[in-house]
Amino acid sequence: MNDFDSRRAEPGEFPRLGAALDLVNRDFAATFPDREPLVLMVWGGDIGEQQIYVALSDGTSQGNGLSEPGDAEADPLVHVAEAAQETVVELLWQAWPVCPFHKLGTHPRPEGTTADWEYGESWGPGVVWWCRGHRGGDCHDLASVGELVGALPGKQRREARRRERRRGRAG
Repeated sequence: MNDFDSRRAEPGEFPRLGAALDLVNRDFAATFPDREPLVLMVWGGDIGEQQIYVALSDGTSQGNGLSEPGDAEADPLVHVAEAAQETVVELLWQAWPVCPFHKLGTHPRPEGTTADWEYGESWGPGVVWWCRGHRGGDCHDLASVGELVGALPGKQRREARRRERRRGRAG
């Protein structure tokens, strides 16, 4: 598709995906303070033919498209977190988010995931950034998606919380 086939999603147009992206953007802001928030981009015109992507603020994205889930479907947070992660990794060329203890990239997983968990298994109620650890035996939940700021090292955490408070006063 060309640039004329894409547009930024309107606020509230995809409420469940938008709510999930709000949580992911909290983590994005904590780790990329100088970047604008991630956005939802819509490719294609007709409903049913549209693909929704998580993109950088300039509209560039990478990876698989999303669809607005129905009310009975699983929480879209997993898919939005994965899509955001793929866009960041591929377009900014760095692992994200990174476990500050192991210096390894993390992945969205169900809360309490063990090293032998595989895709296709059921997802519990919580979605976390999960770290495999150095040898897989020291895997751990780093933070709930949307709460990454609490897992950052001291100075970085304090600075991120200050920025959050300033944005709250400005918005």
